[in-house]
Amino acid sequence: MGGTELERIKLFESFKSFKSFESARDSLNFLNELNCLNKFTVREITMENSEVKSLVDYKLKAMSGTSQPAVDGSSPPVPPKPKLLDQVRQAIRTRHYSYKTEKAYVGWIKRFIFFHGKRHPIEMGEKEIAQFLSSLASESHVSASTQNQALNAVLFLYREVMHKEIGYVNGVVRAKRPHRLPVVLTRQEVRSIFGFLDGSNWIMVMLLYGAGLRLMECLRLRVKDIDSNSNEIIVRAGKGDKDRHTMLPAAVKEPLAKHLDLIKRQHQRDLERGLGRVALPNALERKYPNAGKEWGWQWVFPATSHYIDKVTGERRRHHLHESVLRKAVKEAVLKAGLSKPASPHTMRHSFATHLLEDGYDIRTVQELLGHTDVSTTMIYTHVLNRGGRGVNSPADRL
Repeated sequence: MGGTELERIKLFESFKSFKSFESARDSLNFLNELNCLNKFTVREITMENSEVKSLVDYKLKAMSGTSQPAVDGSSPPVPPKPKLLDQVRQAIRTRHYSYKTEKAYVGWIKRFIFFHGKRHPIEMGEKEIAQFLSSLASESHVSASTQNQALNAVLFLYREVMHKEIGYVNGVVRAKRPHRLPVVLTRQEVRSIFGFLDGSNWIMVMLLYGAGLRLMECLRLRVKDIDSNSNEIIVRAGKGDKDRHTMLPAAVKEPLAKHLDLIKRQHQRDLERGLGRVALPNALERKYPNAGKEWGWQWVFPATSHYIDKVTGERRRHHLHESVLRKAVKEAVLKAGLSKPASPHTMRHSFATHLLEDGYDIRTVQELLGHTDVSTTMIYTHVLNRGGRGVNSPADRL
């Protein structure tokens, strides 16, 4: 066996142990020694054996700090792999989860990584997940629903993004789920709040109370979703991405019609200025390029200013931000002198409770609220305005 062949065998054995080098200095010394031999190059060796090539790719990737493997002149450049959180965002958007879910999941995954000293999730498993969840309950004192959301976010990362199956997470300190009753206003308290609201704020709160809408369902209403002739509102893509029908209160029809007339004139002015476009759901914007300027797709409660779309660069008008109505309701509650911690969602609770007080069937209320399970609606039977459990107190008979 010639000297050249012996050197080849020696270098091949060195390459086989290449992956076990602990430091970048050892790897560089090895490569420098290899390059000093003029008989053959790294490329010639890696072309001869696939195992050697994979080892070279692995070490060069670790040394360079990039995600691109070593390539020869004949192969096309490989695009860099997206970062982990970008992969999470892409997986969430592919499944058409809401933007709030995306923000929440990405936030929890970041907290999970920082909790363990910025270790990569691929290096961790059930033990580290349990430690993180236990700290949320024992140190941060989060609620049970918050802890469950954190667990769902981390499991989504492992199962849907990294495709790594996670078994039973044992030893978790679970936050207790308390039984809470919703805050419900009396009819007199509702009337007192409306006395300190006006304009579009009055209309929005009236829709929350009169139609049982959630806050974002109200703000995302479009003109085409209001059917004044049938006294009906179509809620599009509500909670759980479900559509449903609910009533249009007669008390709000005339103020709403005047409000829509003002919004239509504002839309006409926007069109004259080359504006007037709103965002459309999913891929409708590609299918119907001009639909974003049509009157039917406009927001019922548009924002007072425009924003610049990051993709198209166009100036568009969004719906009102939720903080606008939250602030208006909070101020009205304070001015009315109420001691209850009422919020916009309290109007939805009051809507359901007052319907049950009026004798409407619980299944009807469930359908109007958009609840999947009637047990969710049944919570309002515990807060009916009839005293404890509809029982007369013995003190009243003294």
